Amino acid sequence: MRPASLSGERRKWWTLAAVAFGLFMIMLDNTVVNVALPSIQRDLDAGLPELQWIVTGYALTFAALMLIGGKAADAFGRRRVFVLGIAVFTLASLWCGLADSGGTLIAARVVQGAGAALMNPATLSIIAATFPPRQRGTAIGIWAGVSALALAIGPLVGGLLTEHLSWHWIFWVNVPVGALGIAATYFFVDESRDETHERLDVPGLLTSGLGLFALTYGLIEANTYGWTSARIVASFAVAVVALAAFLVLERTQRAPMLPLELFRSGTYTGANVVVLLVALAMFGVFFFVSLYMQNILGYSAVQAGAAFLPMTVLIILVAPVAGRASDRRGSRWLMTAGMILLAVQLLTFSQLGPDASYAELLPAMLIGGLGMALTMTPSAAAATRSVPVDKAGVGSAVLNAFRQVGGSLGVALIGAIMAAEAGGRRTREAFMDGFETSLLVAAAIALAGALVAFAFVRAHDREGETGAAQQPELAA
Repeated sequence: MRPASLSGERRKWWTLAAVAFGLFMIMLDNTVVNVALPSIQRDLDAGLPELQWIVTGYALTFAALMLIGGKAADAFGRRRVFVLGIAVFTLASLWCGLADSGGTLIAARVVQGAGAALMNPATLSIIAATFPPRQRGTAIGIWAGVSALALAIGPLVGGLLTEHLSWHWIFWVNVPVGALGIAATYFFVDESRDETHERLDVPGLLTSGLGLFALTYGLIEANTYGWTSARIVASFAVAVVALAAFLVLERTQRAPMLPLELFRSGTYTGANVVVLLVALAMFGVFFFVSLYMQNILGYSAVQAGAAFLPMTVLIILVAPVAGRASDRRGSRWLMTAGMILLAVQLLTFSQLGPDASYAELLPAMLIGGLGMALTMTPSAAAATRSVPVDKAGVGSAVLNAFRQVGGSLGVALIGAIMAAEAGGRRTREAFMDGFETSLLVAAAIALAGALVAFAFVRAHDREGETGAAQQPELAA
């Protein structure tokens, strides 16, 4: 049964609500696990590499399959693929909650990531197909606000469920939510697809997935086996060869998974690189900030989650405003300012000591909330304005894949820096040494993102012209 009585204008917003509902669930699982990590570590007797894989296994599969998810949504129907993704994600969440070992939980998280990869690109392409250009920035602002809210509120939700129930419930709560999401999607979302789609790029999927896995494996396991060990050197070599082969394949394939012609737009290129860099800088930081608050400052899981609330509130309030501002004035200056603020946040975090009070944490939380909202929403708006609607699925998939790649590599990179600085020591002082160094590296990455935004993202009027000028070419 469909709500046929809804007007076209009202139905658009109900469509947005339905896809945002599913989006919230999958983005929540990027960060809901973080504050539960100490409990998972104790319950499953997991080491630091296993904890990293619990986080990166989800993010990496999410990233590796995202482009295929976008192509599948365009080819077989965006609503159909979105619903399939919710079903896979929901069943995998049940499996996560039932896991009784670190290896089982990692495997279930990988399947969760596959479901998320089917869902996520479909959300943005459904929005692009539903809303006209004059309203798209506002709709994307709400979409990005929901995404950022889920990322930011994840620690609090994880803390509450872990402390008052158990860590298993951070996954089990997805089961009834997923069932509601499927019903809402069938009720409010119309089917749409790209009629020009040809075929799925399996060689591209295999080479990109192998390359990303090998790179992440090398970063996470390097301090266990040694940076110059045959295993780690081989891992990095496989990553280089596989990713190079992926780029060669994408240049020669008739229907590539990653259409390289999209990157002829400086705005699209800049938006993707900025999204990758912000995730590279921030995902690993939040992983270790959660450990810092609980293992060093002595916070409970709920206290650690609640500590992120000021950032959450700012993201909720500012993200839709940033979306509307990007419609009127473009994304360039918003993204540049946002990345600078994130660098300031990371530098502020780096000055914290082992006995820091919450009053010392709070300024960084506020600065980071504003920076995230100013960066993520305008980045998504700029990217979607730079591609034609019939390529919205793959265009949004690329953007989200860049974010997830940055996130998975960020956890691995920051973890590698932490481990290298600790030098095998398991003391508060060793943790703080690694924490400070990794934050300074992350701040440098955020500043690089500000430079990319300023150099590549075009002013508003030229941005629109670029996307329009490229549309026939990209659709070919």
